Amino acid sequence: MYFSLYCILLTVLNIVASSRVLELSDKFIDISSDGMWFVKFYAPWCAHCRRLEPIWAHVAQTLYNSPIRVAKVDCTRFPAVATHFKVRAYPTIMFIKGSFYHEYNGERLKEEMVNYALRMSQPAIQKVSHADSIGYLKEAHPVFFGYIGKQQGPLWEMYTLHAEKYQPHTWFYSMSHEMVMNEFKPPNETALFVYKEDDIFFFEASSAVFEDKEALNVSLDKWINSERFGFFPKITRSNINDLMDTEKYIVIAVVSENKLSEITQTERDFKDMIEGIIKKRKRELHHRFQFGWMGNPELANSIVMSELTVPHLIVLNSTTSHHHIPDDDPVLMTPEAVSIFLDQIHDQIAPAYGGNSWPVRLYRGFFEARTTLTNMWRGNPVLTALVFGLPLGFLSLICYSVCCADILDADEEESSDTHEKKD
Repeated sequence: MYFSLYCILLTVLNIVASSRVLELSDKFIDISSDGMWFVKFYAPWCAHCRRLEPIWAHVAQTLYNSPIRVAKVDCTRFPAVATHFKVRAYPTIMFIKGSFYHEYNGERLKEEMVNYALRMSQPAIQKVSHADSIGYLKEAHPVFFGYIGKQQGPLWEMYTLHAEKYQPHTWFYSMSHEMVMNEFKPPNETALFVYKEDDIFFFEASSAVFEDKEALNVSLDKWINSERFGFFPKITRSNINDLMDTEKYIVIAVVSENKLSEITQTERDFKDMIEGIIKKRKRELHHRFQFGWMGNPELANSIVMSELTVPHLIVLNSTTSHHHIPDDDPVLMTPEAVSIFLDQIHDQIAPAYGGNSWPVRLYRGFFEARTTLTNMWRGNPVLTALVFGLPLGFLSLICYSVCCADILDADEEESSDTHEKKD
């Protein structure tokens, strides 16, 4: 009886949550500039859209009391909406604010999407007026950027420009020098910093860079892009390309998550050991290395173009696409051994594999095609046989017909020549 009541209550809660999602029509084109919208563009036949449906309902429930309206639109019924917003794939998630709309490309998890929507609903740079707010920012955001000083001059102009560019990815604030001079100890009255997991790193550049606006623009863009990640983020297909733009060595602890996002104790110990290295040596290592972990071994296999055991360690050179793997069994490596391995990579004396040459690209394409075919065969051998067997069968019939036609034509010509000679 209690189980039945629990199921009924759960069903009612799901219905209430799903009711928070607004159903849109083609009239949305006319009202989209009114307020803030977080919209999912979907097609009923799309399996990815169906998997996102309960998560999207929870996003709507969480943002219900905010100014953000969470909605969805069936693009098969209202193709004009998809055309207007240039939707090219399903599902597509967009944040729309006035005439501005930005496509969400992050992880499709409730917490990630809610944080993204809340961040995009605010101004690109938020002003901090009270010193007490600094503690709240540290608790709320593991990573955020800050501008210290008067809001004028080339540095402020470039900071404003890049805050708008990187707002989908992180938080930006401004504050006075008097407010934070005792706590942060900025090197100058005007400074930029990134707060990253209980530590502060200031933007440093030569005086010539600060005097040249174009050089400042390039230098600041590179700095923000390389510092906007935490010390040990999860690496997925959605953010690995962004990590490649950091121009650092990417140190990846490879483990295998199950459907419940769980890993074995051995893998957890290895992951914690790699994370502990960057936590202890962050001042020394974070300028050259970006640490992270990967719960999908298939993505790691596509990088190294071979089957890896888990747990494993990969160091990816983001500028040359070469990768390094240790000769020793990663499970048996100590933090000291990993540190020596990283020093060898930085000194360019460790063996490098892969790269971006044409032979490597061709082999990577072959490896990924073989892996895809193997996974299809393991998942559904009958369907795989039909998908690839029928085209091959038709191709064989065509080749056989062409070859047989040539043979028959040759036999007829020989027969006619024989008859002419007899006559």
